[in-house]
Amino acid sequence: MKGRLRNFKGFDKESIIIIMILAIPAMIENILQVLIGTVDIYFIGKIGTEAIASVGMTNQIMNVYISFFLALGVGTTAIVSRNIGANNVENANNAVKQSIIMSLGIGTIFGIINIVFSKEILLFLGAEDRVIEHGLPYFYSVAVPAVFLCIMMVLSSSLRGGGDTKTPMKVAIVSNIINIVLDYILIFGIFNFKGLGILGAGIATTISRIVGVILLLIKVYDNKTIVHVNLFDKWRIDKDILRSIVKTGLPAGFEKLIMRLGQLVYGGLIIKLGTEAYAAHNIAGSIEAFSYLPGMGFGVAGATLVGQSLGAKKPDEAKKYGLTSYFLSTGFMVAVGVVFYIFAPFLAGLFSEDLEVIDLVVKVLRIIALVQPFLCITLVITSALQGAGDTKFPMYSTLIGIWGVRVLGVYILGIKLNLGLTGVWLAISLDIIVRGIILMIRFTEGKWKDIKVE
Repeated sequence: MKGRLRNFKGFDKESIIIIMILAIPAMIENILQVLIGTVDIYFIGKIGTEAIASVGMTNQIMNVYISFFLALGVGTTAIVSRNIGANNVENANNAVKQSIIMSLGIGTIFGIINIVFSKEILLFLGAEDRVIEHGLPYFYSVAVPAVFLCIMMVLSSSLRGGGDTKTPMKVAIVSNIINIVLDYILIFGIFNFKGLGILGAGIATTISRIVGVILLLIKVYDNKTIVHVNLFDKWRIDKDILRSIVKTGLPAGFEKLIMRLGQLVYGGLIIKLGTEAYAAHNIAGSIEAFSYLPGMGFGVAGATLVGQSLGAKKPDEAKKYGLTSYFLSTGFMVAVGVVFYIFAPFLAGLFSEDLEVIDLVVKVLRIIALVQPFLCITLVITSALQGAGDTKFPMYSTLIGIWGVRVLGVYILGIKLNLGLTGVWLAISLDIIVRGIILMIRFTEGKWKDIKVE
């Protein structure tokens, strides 16, 4: 890998500026999106440990659905960015329309599944009766209206593919303000209103997403944007565009699905470690999500610029943007890792008063801090490959890492060797390292430059 990286010609000021212009708004947007979940966990933590576990289980199944939503988003970003780079705006806008049609269908289907099989889904995840009692109201209020999250993700992906990362950021700001205000009012009450508890948190999250969808639709309807959709035109299904979106995006969806199903499996193993361990796992995961934010932000920049560069027939420039995005992101993520390591006790104490839970969270955060450079590869380089239309290879690497390393490792280290939650996160870290190395080798080889996205 070192030999391949010798061909990297280094940073140039113009590339760094272009990447930062795209990455910073995307980072802020991601921070705000994570904040929605974190605020829910923070307020719900005041209700009790069972409530935290309930939200964690709902988020697990939502992450499975999000795998399909991400497939649409990745396919849309790749096609829109490639067409924008080739100066074919009409095709780009048509791809956005087709993605909206698909998101309506998929989101509605998942909503129906959630209504019909709600209790069975939570039981499948290994929930105890007391957790189901707390979890069902939140599940209904967040998972049933999943269509709004799907549309919101697709519209944001469309704008990013056109190089607009500021609008999704602004929408996230508004959504978060609404979510935070409604969270407090609907969970705990105000004046004569006594609050709805965990149900209030779910309603607040869904309302914030609905507002986000409305604002994004207003933006794409604006004639001044590169990505533009006339919402009142006749909408026709374009089978060729749909096929292209599915062909490009489906492997990315399967990649996330492979990961989420793996999480469901080892999540079930973690539940067997006890409610405290499972609560600590969810708290650590919520905090860990902040370390993903730089990688996700620079991943958006990498995917957009790689796709547009390939559309403009500039493959070497595409590679430069991908690697520069990675190195810039690594600097940010290592800094986050240092904060995690030093301030782990303080961060854990923000989410729980249970001393056993706090101790477990501290150990996990310090493990997470040590693997940030490899975690960065799995985020930024995966996005760069997907922006190029190379969505199958990340899927294969995830299959190997999640099921061959992570799930097996969680069982061996966490359960059989009795290392508990520490063993679980050691296995997770090993998976991240293995996948990071595989993905970097793939990107530096450059085979993705020849992939066609129609």
